[in-house]
Amino acid sequence: MAAFNVPSNVYSFFHRTEMSRAWVKKAMDIMPGGVTANIKSFPPYPIVMKSGHGAYLEDVDGNEYIDYLLAYGALLVGHNHPKIKESIVRQMEEDGTNLFGTPHEREYRLGKRIQSYYPSMEMVRYTNSGTEGTLLAIRLASSYTGKQKIAKFEGHYHGGYDQVLFSIHPDDQNAGPAHAPKPVAESKGIDPNYEKNIVILPFNDLKGTEAILKAHKDELSAVIIEPMQGGFIPATRSFIHGLRKITERYGIILIFDEVKTGFRIGIGGAQSFYNIQPDLTVLGKVIGGGFPIGIVGGRKDILMECSPSRSANLLGGGTNVLFHSGTYNGHPTILAVAEAVLDILEEDGKAVLKRTEQLKKELEDLFRKRGIPMNALGEGTIFSIVLSEKIVKNDRELQTTNLSLRKKIDYLLLNEGIYTKPMNRYSLSVAHGEREIERTLEAYQNVLYKKL
Repeated sequence: MAAFNVPSNVYSFFHRTEMSRAWVKKAMDIMPGGVTANIKSFPPYPIVMKSGHGAYLEDVDGNEYIDYLLAYGALLVGHNHPKIKESIVRQMEEDGTNLFGTPHEREYRLGKRIQSYYPSMEMVRYTNSGTEGTLLAIRLASSYTGKQKIAKFEGHYHGGYDQVLFSIHPDDQNAGPAHAPKPVAESKGIDPNYEKNIVILPFNDLKGTEAILKAHKDELSAVIIEPMQGGFIPATRSFIHGLRKITERYGIILIFDEVKTGFRIGIGGAQSFYNIQPDLTVLGKVIGGGFPIGIVGGRKDILMECSPSRSANLLGGGTNVLFHSGTYNGHPTILAVAEAVLDILEEDGKAVLKRTEQLKKELEDLFRKRGIPMNALGEGTIFSIVLSEKIVKNDRELQTTNLSLRKKIDYLLLNEGIYTKPMNRYSLSVAHGEREIERTLEAYQNVLYKKL
């Protein structure tokens, strides 16, 4: 078991999760690292789950956890919500199939509901994930402007593909100065040509951002941004409104990647929170209710770049049109689930916002009484535990916080039945009620006062 390299502070974790350890060891024979996605792994080994219900997960060892990872924020309606199950059965009974491979009514119906919450989305296209959504948004911007370079912010994640997999958590030696960061590849195997077409911007630094955008204004098709970095470090209002003005001045397409923040920062996402209309928006995660989906929407003149009416090619491609396709785009079962998600959020969304604020405040009180500086940083139903006296404004400032203590607390909380991947953000669902909040506070109290 030497390959697992067990940290000294997680021996209780090691003994509580023997079946997970055995499962991962077996899985390593057929999957690299024993996982199907690198992000699902953490040392000494990931916990293997067996079942989920409401706000809870149960692992293969029989340990129960209050789930705050919620599939990286996707499950705002919780696990196994009855209305989600009903929507799946009803769709298959009504439609007689789970896949048409043709246009169908639900595509239009869901699109109209999305527009009611995101008025910037004058037209929409469906994809199979948020990653596919950002791919399409970037291609739309390049097609519309005739330019290939894009700008992204240091610390922001937009998918695991070559074009944007730069400067998410760059090392200090290669990242460049804070006001003018350099592109740093986040993976082996990335085509070096992509580095020539990526510009890195400093988040929450309007002066630095404006200087870089001005220098590259004739080359850039788009700026893509998480309005709240990682879903929980918010852009200041002066910064985000300033960015909107700068991109309009230089004719650069502004893309809001709201895969994390959509529906979680209120049902209208971050653009409603900031009262800003981006040119393009990418949604995902929450709206799928646990199923894969992405939605790209925005200005009609930009979305029309992918209209097949512009093509004489039967496949909808060619030099006169942006090609976008996918067998499962607008999958009828998933769109039925998405409508059910909106129904649930319209009914219960405000309550979970209030419970999140309650939990954040009470956690901050616990840490303050224990003498540990902490901010429960985030808006809406998503936040992170940041061990710092000051409010951090970007990834570089986040890296200066007490990360080692945060990691220790996270592992100790796993032993108390509180689940999020260590060092990750917290998300709440409609299934997280007063009982779950009380149990969470008790677990934190045990860790902060008895285990540290």
